[in-house]
Amino acid sequence: SGVGLSLVLGFGVAYACYYLNSIAKKPQLVASNDRFCRFLEEYCPVVTETYYPTIWCWEGRVQTLLRPFITSRPQVQYRNELIKTADGGQISLDWFDNNDSSYYPDASTRPTVLLLPGLTGTSKESYILHMIHQSKTLGYRCVVFNNRGIAGEELLTPRTYCAANTEDLEAVIHHVHSLHPSAPFMAAGVSMGGMLLLNYLGKTGRDTPLMAAAIFSAGWNVFESVESLEKPLNWLLFNYYLTTCLQSSISRHRQMLEKLFDMDLVMKARTVREFDKQFTSVMFGYRSIDDYYEDSSPCRKLKSVGIPVLCLNSVDDVFSPAHAIPVETAKQNANVALVLTSCGGHIGFLEGIWPRKCTYMDRVFKQFVQAVFEHGNKIFSM
Repeated sequence: SGVGLSLVLGFGVAYACYYLNSIAKKPQLVASNDRFCRFLEEYCPVVTETYYPTIWCWEGRVQTLLRPFITSRPQVQYRNELIKTADGGQISLDWFDNNDSSYYPDASTRPTVLLLPGLTGTSKESYILHMIHQSKTLGYRCVVFNNRGIAGEELLTPRTYCAANTEDLEAVIHHVHSLHPSAPFMAAGVSMGGMLLLNYLGKTGRDTPLMAAAIFSAGWNVFESVESLEKPLNWLLFNYYLTTCLQSSISRHRQMLEKLFDMDLVMKARTVREFDKQFTSVMFGYRSIDDYYEDSSPCRKLKSVGIPVLCLNSVDDVFSPAHAIPVETAKQNANVALVLTSCGGHIGFLEGIWPRKCTYMDRVFKQFVQAVFEHGNKIFSM
């Protein structure tokens, strides 16, 4: 027993040393604008502090897989609104009005955060619920943009959504701003929602009612993302499941979509690339899957972003490989700051022994949103 105890203690010490020396690290902050850097250091200090991933599940794939099952799901009471689009479709918005806000009792000036979920995500995703919980404590209002046909509403036209086409997002931003024109307004996008938001910002530059934006786990180069996801282990763990989720999201709209698509062929896809080739790229009129992926990749539009944007990625995210993160491009735009952690996976960022409540991503979101709404004048003159 004494030998066994010594082995256990020795292993524990060795593991702790390895963890502290190789796993727990400060994130890399990439920003060319000194004022933006100082702003983040003062009002969003979490981006300069050591990130201590959960000691028993720090690897990227493990964090990605476990987060949906480990993290809690805060209770949120939504108010749903369906808005019409120019082409005859409809978009489902889920509002958290926060009418009990003691910090901002006047609804007309209550800060508003627009939230964009991931590829097949909705307002029910745990990471969205946590963002709303963080916003609630600060007194802010939130509205979740659910992509067409994915949150239970019917498709009125044979059209869903993609990362490149920003028309629906533009309509939502205009609608929310028109309802509360005096309220400070920013947005946060996760995964594909972050890609869509970046593509919108690259298109609009400074011509947007948004004050700033936060981006989490965006896929910067879609070619590199799908190639990474098609590696055998990643296909088994993520790609096939994602493909079935995409197919499931459109299957209940089959009668509407069969007017334009060979749905039997679409349902035979076994990778995200095959699904996009047979369905998404065709729906939005691209000549080829390569044309669609080029237009969807936010790295191509990052130079044109005209408002302050904070982007959090982990370098071990198989959805967005480290070599595809546009570090050099980000350095050419004073409005952009990248925060790169060594661990965290895709929308993982688990921390603490039992990471049920708050993740590193949640803390970055809370601090940056609060910094923008309460001290944003210090960066808007950039």
